[in-house]
Amino acid sequence: MLLDEIVKKLNDQVVKEMYASNLYLNMSSWCYINGYDGAGMFLFEHAKEESSHATKLITYLNETDSLLVLKAIDKPESNFNSLLDVFEKTYEHELKVTKSINELVDLAFSLKDYSTFNFLQWYVSEQHEEETLFRGIKDKISLAGSSDTSLYLIDEYIKGLTGK
Repeated sequence: MLLDEIVKKLNDQVVKEMYASNLYLNMSSWCYINGYDGAGMFLFEHAKEESSHATKLITYLNETDSLLVLKAIDKPESNFNSLLDVFEKTYEHELKVTKSINELVDLAFSLKDYSTFNFLQWYVSEQHEEETLFRGIKDKISLAGSSDTSLYLIDEYIKGLTGK
């Protein structure tokens, strides 16, 4: 069984991952409504991925005989100014998640909970990928500019990232 402090932080991380899923669902909807179907599809798929991150944490809690205790999930933002605004906010959000994961890793290591430390290495790698992905999209949107043609091409590029 895990230490109470670790269980609490893992439970907190589950809520953060579920919040991210809800945020990306809202962003997806905004994109679809504003004609960015590629970005809408991408963010919809990414919402599923965030949900799977929460599920992975819940599974770990279950495997260690630790109780899942969910807190309320805050209502995510749903109004955005532009496609660039959406992806700037996804990038900022991923930076917050990385900070949270790093704090959890640090706690596990300091408490000599090497099993949890090892389990969290997947999240460390995942966050590196997430930051790189969203920073790249954000940068490409900035480079392309805000003309209708540029935004159409960016939306097609983002759609290509889904593999569909």
